Amino acid sequence: MLRYWLDKNWVQYTLLFTTLVFGIYYTGWVFDFGYQFEWSVLFTENETYKVHLGAEMLNGLVVTIKISLISSALALALGTALGLARLSAFKPLQISASAVVEFFRNTPLLVQLFFWYFAFPNMLPEAAREWMFEQNFEFWCAVCALGVYTGSFMAEVIRAGLQSIPKGLLEAAYSSGLNYFQVLTRIILPLAFRTIIPPLGSEFLNNMKNSSLAMVIGVAELTWQSQQVQSLTFRGFEATTAATVLYLSLSIIISFIMNGVNGKLRLDTMYGRSWAVMFIDTILLPFSLLRRFVSRPVSYALNARRAGKKGTSLAPRVSAWRPILLKAKSVMVLTCKGTYLALLAGLFYACAMGLMSFDWNVITDNFMSLLIWRFPDGSENEIFMGLGGLAASLLMATIAISVSFFIGLVVGLGRCAKNKIFRIPCLIYIEVIRGNPLIIVIFWIYFFLPVVFGAYFDVFWSATIALTVFTGAYLAEIVRAGVQNVPAGQVEAAYSTGLSYFQTMRKIVLPQALKQMIPAIVGQFIAIFKDTSLAFVIGVLELTFVAQGLDNRLMVHPFEIWTTVAMLYFVCCYAMSLYAARLERKLSPEKVNLVM
Repeated sequence: MLRYWLDKNWVQYTLLFTTLVFGIYYTGWVFDFGYQFEWSVLFTENETYKVHLGAEMLNGLVVTIKISLISSALALALGTALGLARLSAFKPLQISASAVVEFFRNTPLLVQLFFWYFAFPNMLPEAAREWMFEQNFEFWCAVCALGVYTGSFMAEVIRAGLQSIPKGLLEAAYSSGLNYFQVLTRIILPLAFRTIIPPLGSEFLNNMKNSSLAMVIGVAELTWQSQQVQSLTFRGFEATTAATVLYLSLSIIISFIMNGVNGKLRLDTMYGRSWAVMFIDTILLPFSLLRRFVSRPVSYALNARRAGKKGTSLAPRVSAWRPILLKAKSVMVLTCKGTYLALLAGLFYACAMGLMSFDWNVITDNFMSLLIWRFPDGSENEIFMGLGGLAASLLMATIAISVSFFIGLVVGLGRCAKNKIFRIPCLIYIEVIRGNPLIIVIFWIYFFLPVVFGAYFDVFWSATIALTVFTGAYLAEIVRAGVQNVPAGQVEAAYSTGLSYFQTMRKIVLPQALKQMIPAIVGQFIAIFKDTSLAFVIGVLELTFVAQGLDNRLMVHPFEIWTTVAMLYFVCCYAMSLYAARLERKLSPEKVNLVM
C-alpha cells in the first residue's frame, strides 16, 4: 500500500516540499546555532573600514572570471599542441610531450603554484625578476600555473578524441591527395572536437574551480575576498555562503554554454529546440552574417575567376618545380627536427646544470621530515602521534576514498532511482558539491561543522571529512555511469525471475558495473591524493604544509624543497596512474591507436 502511493509523482513532490519547508523552519526558528546572522554585511558599506564588502566580493568574482578565461585559452592551445605531439611519429617529440603531460597531471596544482611563485623567479636575472614583479606577478603566475595544469589534462582529452576517429578515415584522406595540415584542419579536428566537447567542458569547469587556489599566493579572487570579509567582520557564514552561490552560478553558466556548444556540434539530434543552442546561435549570429554576406561572395568570385582561367593550365610549370618543392620540404622537416633536438638537448643540459647546483644536503637533511613528520614530539595526545608529511597525505587520502566509496555508492544508486524522493536530494548533493571548489568545502566543514554539532574537530579530521564529502559526489557520478552502462534488459530479466531491487543490484548490476568503474575509481583516488595538498589552508601537517614550513625556515633553498616535493607527489601519482592504465587495458577491449 505504501509503495503504491510513493510511486505517484504528486506524492513524491509533496513529501519533498514538506521536508524542505520543515528543514527551513527547524534551522531558522528552532535549532540554536549560537550565531546571529547578519546578511547586511554583504549589502551595506562597512562603517569601520569604509568599504563595501559585497562590492569587493564582486570584484573578486571579476578576477576569478579573468583568470579562468585567460588560463582556459592558454590550456586549450597548450593541450591541443601536446595532444597532437603525443600522436606524432617523431619519437623525441612524442616522448617529451608525454613526459610533460604526465609530470603536470601527476603533481598537485598547489605545489605547482608554490614552485612558480617561490622557486621560478630565482632562475631569472635580477633585472628580469624586478620587471616581472612589476607586472602583477601573482595574477600571471596563477594564470600560467592553471593554464599548464589544465592543459596537461586537456592534452589527454584531445589525444583520446583523436584516437577515437577510425584509422581508415585518416588513410582515405591521405589517399585523396590531402596533406597533413589539410587532413588535420578539415577532417580530424572537426570530427574529434564533436567527441571531446563534453569532457573539455568538464575541464573548463574544473579550471574555474581551481582558480580558487590563487588565493594562496595573494591573488584577490573570489575565495580570497570571502576570507577577507570573514577576517574583517567575523561573518564567515555569510561570506562563504555568498562565495558558494557565486561559484554555483558560474558553474551553471559554464555548463549551459558547453551544453549549447555540444548541441551545436552534434549532427544526430534536433538541437534547435535547446535554449543553450539558441543562446550559442545568438552569440554566433554576427559571425554568421559576416560569413554569409562577405566571405561567401568573395569565395564565389575567386572560384569563378579560377574557373575562367582553366584553359591556361600551370601543370607543366608545377611539374617542373615539384621535385624542388619536395626537396625543400624535406630539408625544412629535417631542419625543424634538428632544431627541436637541439632545443631538447639544451633543456636537458640546463636541467643537469640546475641539479648539479642543488644543495643536496638540504634534501638529505630534510627528506625524512617530508616523508614522516613528527610534530612536536609525537606524543600520544596528538592526532596519530603527530604524524605528518607524505605519510599524513596518504593516510588522509586512504580514509577519504574508503569512506567516500560507500557514500558514492548510495548516492549514485539514488541518482539512478526513478522515485524522485531519492533522486532529487542525491542530485542536489552531487551538483552543489561538484559545483564548488574543494577549498570552499574545506572552509564549510572546518568553520561550521563545530557550530552545528557543538564540538571541536581537529584540522586533520576536518580536512578528511571535507575530502570525503567532496569525493563522494564525484564517485556518485562514476557509480551512476557504471550502473547505467549495464543493459536495461538484464535488469528486466532479473526482475522477471523474482529478484528484488537490492538482489538485482548486488548480484547482477553492481558486479558488472564495478568492472567498468574500477579504472575511474583509481583515477579519483589519484585526484584526491593530490587534493590532500589543499588541507594546507587550514594547517594540516601534510606534505605541502611541511614543505612550506621548511621553505620558510631555510629561506634560500626553494628549488630544492619544491622540486623534491613535486617528485614525491609525482612518484606516488604516476605509480597509481600506471596501475589505472593497466586495469583499463585489462578491462577494456583492444583498440587501434591513431598515429598522426
